[in-house]
Amino acid sequence: MVQSPLSNHSEAPSNHFQAIFDQIAEGAIDREQNRILAYDAVDALRQSGFTAARIPQELGGQNLPLRETFRLLVKLAAADSNLPQIIRAHFAFVEGERQRLAEAGTGSSAGKWLETIHAGAVFGAAMAELGKATETTTTLTPKDGKWYLNGTKYYSTGSLYADWIAVVAVHDDKRYRVAVPTTAAGVTRVDDWDGFGQRLTGSGTTIFDNVELSADQIYHVLPKDASPIDRFFTAFYQNFHLATLAGIAQAALRETIDFVRPRTRVFGVPGQSLQREDPLVQTVVGRLSSLTFAAEALVDRVSTTLEQASLLREQGLPDTVSQQAELEAFQAQQVIIPLVLDATTSLFEVGGASASSEKRRLDRFWRNARVLASHNPAIQRARELGDWELNGTPLDSGWTRKASADVKHTPHFAPA
Repeated sequence: MVQSPLSNHSEAPSNHFQAIFDQIAEGAIDREQNRILAYDAVDALRQSGFTAARIPQELGGQNLPLRETFRLLVKLAAADSNLPQIIRAHFAFVEGERQRLAEAGTGSSAGKWLETIHAGAVFGAAMAELGKATETTTTLTPKDGKWYLNGTKYYSTGSLYADWIAVVAVHDDKRYRVAVPTTAAGVTRVDDWDGFGQRLTGSGTTIFDNVELSADQIYHVLPKDASPIDRFFTAFYQNFHLATLAGIAQAALRETIDFVRPRTRVFGVPGQSLQREDPLVQTVVGRLSSLTFAAEALVDRVSTTLEQASLLREQGLPDTVSQQAELEAFQAQQVIIPLVLDATTSLFEVGGASASSEKRRLDRFWRNARVLASHNPAIQRARELGDWELNGTPLDSGWTRKASADVKHTPHFAPA
C-alpha cells in the first residue's frame, strides 16, 4: 500500500505536496523539449499520496476537501500542466466511487475500488470514439459467465500511465462502465496523440480486442437511452481544465519574473539598465499578476460550489447545487480562457527575441493553454449561457431534453 507521509505526521497537505510539485517542475522543460513521457512524475504523485488524497477517512484516506484539492491542482499545473490532465479521469473516478460508497457502504464494490486506489492504483479513461455521430459503438458481450470487451477509443487521456482504465461500452439496451486492467490480454495503448500542446498527457488511442472481464469489473449500468449528462461531473471535469489553465498562468508569471529580474538591458535605452525597474516592464508583469489572480479566484469559486454539491450527494440529501456548479463552470470558462491566452502571449513583451529561446520553452504556456481551451467548445457554451439567461433553456439541452428532472430557470427577461 502507498501510505501518504501525511498520515504519519502533521505536515500541512499544501507544504507536503508543494515539495513534490517542485520536484516535478524541475524536469518539466526537459520533458517538453525531448518528449519524455511523465512516468516518473506520475509515480511521484502516487508515492506522495496525492492520487489518493480524496479517499475517505473510513478507508484510511486523507479525505482532502474538494476545494483544497483544486487549489493543489492549480499548483501542480504550475509545475507541469500535463499532470492535472493526466490524472483528471482518475480523480473523477474517485469522486464517483465516493458517492456510490455513501449510498452502498464500505462493503460495496465502491469500497473495493477506493481501497485499490488507496493502495496506489491509478486510473485512466477511454470514453470518446470517432465517427459520424456521437455514440458508443464499443461492445460488452456476455459468454459462458464472462464478459468480452471490443472496440476502439480515442483521446484516452492518462491511460498510458494508468493501472486501470475506465471504459464505456454498450450491450443490448444498456450502457456499461467497466474497469479494465491495462495489462489485460487484448488491451493495446497507442501513444499517437499529436496535439501541438499538452503533448505528454497520454491522450492517444486504446484498442480493446476481445478483452475478457469478470462481472465485478462492471461498476455502473444505465439504460442506453438515458441522458449521459450528470451536471456535477460536467462541472467537475470542466473545473479540472480551468484549474490547469490557472496553473499555466501562475507558471507564466513565475518564469517571466525569473527571466526579467537579472536582466540589465532594456530595448531602446542606451547603456546598462535594470529591466525590472523599467515602468513598461513593470506594467506588463503587474497585468500578468492580475490575470493570474482572476483565473485562480474563478476556479476557487467553482470549486466551492462543487464541494457543496459533493457533500449533499454524499449525505443523501437532495442535490440543489450541481446545476449552479455547472453554470458557474461555463461562465468561468468564458473568462479564464481569454485571460490565460492573453497572459501567455503578453509575457513575450518583456523579453524581446531572447524570450523565444528554445532553452526556455516559454512558448509551451501558450501552446498548452490553447490546446486545453480547445477541449471544450467555449463558443458553444457562450451560446448556451445566453439561451439560459434569455429563455430559461437548460444547459446541455441537446442531451437533457428527455430528462424530466431538469429544473427550469426563470429568465431575467420573459421571451417575446
